[in-house]
Order: sequence, then structure tokens, then C-alpha cells
Amino acid sequence: MTERTELEITGETPTTVLVGSGLLGELPALLGGRVRRVLVIHPRALRNTGEGVREELAAAGFEAVSAEIPDAEEAKHLQVAGFCWQILGQSDFTRTDAIVNVGGGAVTDVGGFVAATWLRGIRYINIPTTVLGMIDAAVGGKTAINTSEGKNLVGAFHAPAGVLIDTQTLTTLPDNELFTGLAEAAKCGFIADPAILDLIEEHPREELARHDSPVLREIIERSVRVKADIVSSDFRESGTREFLNYGHTLAHAIERQERYQWRHGAAVAVGMVFAGELSTLLRSLDPAVVDRMRSILAKLGLPVGYRGDRWPQLLETMRRDKKARGTILRFVLLDAVGSPVVTEVPDDAILFSAYQEIGEQSPTTRLGPVSL
Repeated sequence: MTERTELEITGETPTTVLVGSGLLGELPALLGGRVRRVLVIHPRALRNTGEGVREELAAAGFEAVSAEIPDAEEAKHLQVAGFCWQILGQSDFTRTDAIVNVGGGAVTDVGGFVAATWLRGIRYINIPTTVLGMIDAAVGGKTAINTSEGKNLVGAFHAPAGVLIDTQTLTTLPDNELFTGLAEAAKCGFIADPAILDLIEEHPREELARHDSPVLREIIERSVRVKADIVSSDFRESGTREFLNYGHTLAHAIERQERYQWRHGAAVAVGMVFAGELSTLLRSLDPAVVDRMRSILAKLGLPVGYRGDRWPQLLETMRRDKKARGTILRFVLLDAVGSPVVTEVPDDAILFSAYQEIGEQSPTTRLGPVSL
């Protein structure tokens, strides 16, 4: 096992985050001595990986069962949560038993929600297998499922007992999946740690895409530290934790518009540029920062614009966003790199002006991100 990094997220339920390679042997210790039964939740695409984790747990003396769920956003539905609850009930899971989620952000979202709601909350561990999951979804304890009205509208705050960020799980991750995950890393750079931006700019794409790259590991660690610091001070998103939503208000609307065929990171990339343009109008952000944003995201092969003819539908969806207050939309904006601020925007005309800076005229431009 290579050198590992251990981070602690403090708060209502402390979380141990381990970053390294070959970390599966750490799982029993994270589960704790009282756990007897473990449900391993994994997507269809990771059947072999999920079964491998289940077998390791069984060999370590746990009563381990598995739940195979749909891939990506198709997993984040009430019916899938109900399927997992059924397995927990049939297997006699108690409050001292646990769940292990193996997969990307959708799996840790729904698996965490199942853990939060079973017997009003049981222990769980996340093993993220995508860069997006490692940097964002697996860390922080925000769990959720989607409804027909929008993304992540039903959920709970329930922190994992531990997160195993094992870079070996990235060996089979396609490059486009890796780069869409790095959109969240860029977000962490713009709101808190500019060194992340320097690392992306200074190293070639080929180095960023290697699972064993020291640069990729440093980007992941720095991003996790940003989230850990913010979550430790504001677990229930009553203040500074909202900064982690930079770019997400428009991103969630785009995802719904595309029926979740866009990768989350691709939508966040567009949302960040939109928020950057809005920041130049409302917060006097230097336009050079938005130019830098476009350049970094373009280097990662991510979109920086969206269909101009979709603004009315996007605005309607954003009004249902969790961050809205009544009829007033709230956005995380930037005063400068590393200086985010939550701002209410009561004037739709200002929003439209910002959107015009990213609106694309040709509907064919949407085909690129759909394939990610």
C-alpha cells in the first residue's frame, strides 16, 4: 500500500477521509467493532467491483449482502431507495449495522439517503470510483434522490463514518468521465484554493488523466480539503457551505433540461461561466477571471456555453432550486478568485444579460456534452 493521506471532517458526525492507493484493507476499521451486517450498494456497471468488496467483507467476518442498482442518475429515484430498504428489512439490519456505497456520485447520493432514512440513520462508508465522487458527492453528508420536478429535492444531511478515496479505482475510468469530474476541482480552485487552478494550467492533459499521477492526486486532495474545511464549519448549509454550490444553480437546470443525459461536471462547467459573467455584472469581478475560467474548462474539454433558445425553460427550473427564497433567486458569485459570496438576484433582466454571454445559437453544440 502506498502512502496515504488522512483527513478529518469534524461536526455532528465526524468523518475520516483516506486518500491513497490500495486502501480496501482499511474498510473494516472504518466500519467499527459493533457492525455485524453490511449492505454493499453498487451500480450495474461496477458489478465485479461491488462483488469484490462484498467478498472482502465476508472474508473479514461480516454478514455482507449486496444491492445492484441502475447506473448514473437513473439510480436516484424513490423506487431504487425502496428496493434497498426492502433488502435491509429482509436481512434484519439494525441500528448498529452499516451500508457501503461503491460507485460514483449518484450511488453515494442514493446510498447515503438510504442510510439516513433506515431506522432514522445508520452508519455508512463511501468508496467513490469517479473523480467527481471523490471530490464532491462522497464527502460532506448531503444525500438525496431526484423527483420529476427537479434534482436532489428530497434528501437529508447524514455524514458518512468514512470515505475511502482509492485512486486505483480510477484505472478503468474513461478520460471524459475523469475530466468532467475535474470541473468540481476547478470550482474548488475558484472559490477557495487557487493552487488547484495553477496545477490544471501547468500540467498537460495526459498527466492529469493518469490515475497514478501525483498531480491528479494533489488536485483531488486539495479539493477534498476545501470541502472538508467548509463542511466542518457549516454541516447543514446555513452559511459558508453554500459556496460549494458555485455554478450549480444553472447546472441543475441544464441537467433537467437534458433529461440527465449530460454529465454533472459538464453542466457545472457551463454554470460556473454563467455565474462568472453574473459576477462581473453584480460584484465587479474582473472579466479576466471569467476568461481564465473559460480557458481552464476548455483545456479539460468541458463546455462553456449552452443553447440560447433554452433560457425561459432554464429560468423556470431555477425558480424551483433549493437555494431560491420565494420568488428571488440566489447565486454563489465571486468578488475575486477565492472570495465567493451569496447574492440575491431579483431582476430577471440581469440574469438574461449574463446568459446572453454564454448562449449558443446552434442547437448542434449540445451534442458534444451529451456523449460525455
